[in-house]
Amino acid sequence: MAEETPTGERTEAPSAKRRDDFRKKGQVAQSREVQTAALFTILLLFWIFYAPYFWGDLTKIISSIWAYSCEFTITPPALMQLIFFIFKNLALIMAPLFLVAMLTGFFSTFLQIGWLFTTKPLTPDLNKLDPIKGMGRFVSKRSFVEIIKSLLKVTLIAWVAFRTVQGKFDDALVLVDMTLGQILQFLAGTATLIMAKICGVMIFLAALDYAFVRWEMEEKMKMTKQELKEEFKDTEGDPHIKSKIRSIQQQMARSRMMAAVPEADVVITNPTRIAVALQYDNNAMDAPIVLAKGQELVAAKIRELARENNIPLVENPPVARLLHSRVETGQAIPEELFKAVAEILAYVYSLKNNQAKR
Repeated sequence: MAEETPTGERTEAPSAKRRDDFRKKGQVAQSREVQTAALFTILLLFWIFYAPYFWGDLTKIISSIWAYSCEFTITPPALMQLIFFIFKNLALIMAPLFLVAMLTGFFSTFLQIGWLFTTKPLTPDLNKLDPIKGMGRFVSKRSFVEIIKSLLKVTLIAWVAFRTVQGKFDDALVLVDMTLGQILQFLAGTATLIMAKICGVMIFLAALDYAFVRWEMEEKMKMTKQELKEEFKDTEGDPHIKSKIRSIQQQMARSRMMAAVPEADVVITNPTRIAVALQYDNNAMDAPIVLAKGQELVAAKIRELARENNIPLVENPPVARLLHSRVETGQAIPEELFKAVAEILAYVYSLKNNQAKR
């Protein structure tokens, strides 16, 4: 259950890092009831298919022992050979059941938590040796819930089994007139029916328990607002420091941009709010390049540098707005602005030529 801490109540959804930390510690939503229900159900289904082969092989083993019993001489080597024969053949016919049980146990766990290998739960914890804390675990809310769940499960299974047997009571009265084979067949059918109903009950309980375990783990992983802030600082860095670094980076980029303004051929303005400095070399460039751009104070600084370096200032608000919004510093202008910018550059070059003639 989510619990309160000195820093506040756990109300925030767990982050990906917190989920990963819990997983590394082996703390995952895993229901034992799912494993038990899967084991009983799969084994029952497999037994229905495998039972004829099992009883057939078991009958052969018993028949072999019975056939050679009259010739058997009790000696230590013969007795050891008999024991080896019995265990070997029993192991062979029991092996499929053990294999199915192992595979069911593996997949019932894998489908719940995926692939997980961690040695964290095996690490010695001295706190677990504390007898006071140990007694606290015995009387905790968690242990109380587990006891209630176990009692409810046993009670429900016992009630289902009792009702099934009670329903077969009238049929059992005529067993006295049946052969041994019919009696065994009746008992086997009744046992299979009981097991099938128990499996149904266990699947239902497993679904409820899995939902509860998932909810309980989500509550356990919840975080306080302070924990979220601290985790963000650890993983992403202090927001104030990041903001400071970003400010320094922007200032350095602006300084480099301002240093390039004296190389511009023209500065297009809005006239006061926006300024864009362009450079064009028809021998080295396919299109004019934006050397610098800015608004308000930055635009004022670009205009000031342009005046200091005798760079023409051309007022053209539409072109200035388009260049500022669509072209980044260091990029060439788009094709649709070629004509407008070419007219401005032609005007600038004509001014320079006139000044040179004078």
